[in-house]
Amino acid sequence: MSSLSLEHVFKRFGDISVIQDVNLDVAPGEFVVFVGPSGCGKSTLLRMIAGLETVTDGNLRIGGTVMNDVPPAERGIAMVFQSYALYPHMSVYKNMAFALETARMPKAEIETRVRKAAAILQLDHLLQRKPKQLSGGQRQRVAIGRAIVREPQIFLFDEPLSNLDAELRVQMRVEIAKLHAQLGCTMIYVTHDQVEAMTMADKIVVLRAGKVEQIGSPLDLYNNPANQFVAGFIGSPKMNFLRASAHGDGGRAGLTVGGTRVVLPHLAAAEAGEVNLGVRPEHIEVGGGGISLGEAKVQLVEQLGSSSFVYGTLPDGQPITLQLDGQRHLHPGEMVPLNCDPARCHVFLPDGKAFAQHA
Repeated sequence: MSSLSLEHVFKRFGDISVIQDVNLDVAPGEFVVFVGPSGCGKSTLLRMIAGLETVTDGNLRIGGTVMNDVPPAERGIAMVFQSYALYPHMSVYKNMAFALETARMPKAEIETRVRKAAAILQLDHLLQRKPKQLSGGQRQRVAIGRAIVREPQIFLFDEPLSNLDAELRVQMRVEIAKLHAQLGCTMIYVTHDQVEAMTMADKIVVLRAGKVEQIGSPLDLYNNPANQFVAGFIGSPKMNFLRASAHGDGGRAGLTVGGTRVVLPHLAAAEAGEVNLGVRPEHIEVGGGGISLGEAKVQLVEQLGSSSFVYGTLPDGQPITLQLDGQRHLHPGEMVPLNCDPARCHVFLPDGKAFAQHA
């Protein structure tokens, strides 16, 4: 396993900048996830690490050595693509062994590596099958096995689960996390799925329009988002953003939301003006303690068995979503009182930055 460092890295195609001043340190053995919406530059950044795209400016180091001009085959990395990219005429064994055979590795060593990788991925009984005889999850495991046999310093994954159905995605997500724990290798993983990012990563890098919005552990980004974009991207269902008017209230942050006056004791007084109050659906209760957000009119209830999603509107028409534990038998048109813990509320300024000045 090896460390990775990006120092003021840029990528330009002509006059268009797709990666802008990215700085990142990845420790040996760390599982880092690049996450963001389509077109944010996460796959381009991964391809730069792999050597499939050049670095326009800045330095890319692996294990402390600058790799800007080093060919992909000499970087000590292995990449798993979104498409399985298996050779259809070759057996599973041959697909996994192909790169080693091309490098003229001794047959005994190839045999050892392939058998070891197959055992890790539970592919032992499938080694003589062709790709067309495998399920989607099995094909993806073969693609991962092809990377494992190379014994790289860093694994790169480019949205490897996108082609799988929901059940297989969950299964493979668990398998990749187990693989990381077993191998202890440095892994960089690209996805647009924030659930994958939250459940797999040691560190998440949130990207937007080629820029890093925030870097941190999954719970750090969930609990302390740096701005409204990160707050809305991390967490499912998405955080509620409610238009509010800020005003001082005895040195504390006072807000008016949908006609209801709210005081947030843990925040210093914000400047008067328009802000957004951020509250996650799972942090809102019907009744209960904490501060009142007023009443909401129920529009729709989704029963998931272990929890219920409630979609409603505040008196001023603003939509609001609740995630309640258990099975709640609420009905469209019903008025419900909303309460939440003020310590779980977030305030975002008009420019999107989080107002998090603790008193």
